[in-house]
Amino acid sequence: MRQHLPNLLTVLRLILAAVFFVVLNQYRYGHNAATWPLWYSTALFILASITDWLDGHLARKWRVETTFGRIMDPFCDKVLVIGALIYLAGARFVDPKMVQQGEFHTMVSGIYPWMIAVVLARELLVTGIRGEMESRGMQFGAKLSGKLKTIVQLAAIPIILAIVALDPHTPDHRWMTIVRTVLVYATVVVTVASGTPYIISVAISMRNQNDNR
Repeated sequence: MRQHLPNLLTVLRLILAAVFFVVLNQYRYGHNAATWPLWYSTALFILASITDWLDGHLARKWRVETTFGRIMDPFCDKVLVIGALIYLAGARFVDPKMVQQGEFHTMVSGIYPWMIAVVLARELLVTGIRGEMESRGMQFGAKLSGKLKTIVQLAAIPIILAIVALDPHTPDHRWMTIVRTVLVYATVVVTVASGTPYIISVAISMRNQNDNR
């Protein structure tokens, strides 16, 4: 049971991500919009985030790390996080009043498609670096910056969902737009910056490998 529990938790996270998307799909921002999908989605996302910590913790504690877990754990993380960001940058979170007024900031979530492109580019770059280094027989473990990036993303998304549920575009909650915007841009900056140590690491490793030839 110990051998399989971490992997089962990883698969559970993928299932929770699917349920999260289904529930979040029930929401559309607008006048008198029901907020229950946001609150349920927030709870599901937090639960999925807990499995992310728990599966890795148990695998290391019980020394049952597997190739399946090494591949699927980051895959499930990316599905959950990037999928959530795509939804939050989608049409269901557009404020129609802001669009009619010609405002620049039209997303009640504060997340825009260009941010998704930046986050996805970082993930694809690091994945490509990992594949190249491992094909050369080099070690490529998770770095502190990568772990920090994951923590920030997993913390930011449920907070943003809660802020949207409280509607930051109402007069009483305008201050929430500042909190939301700071949180969103901080997440993007941390995500991009977290890729730098991987680039430096592969450059040093490849230079050392060439020097040894």
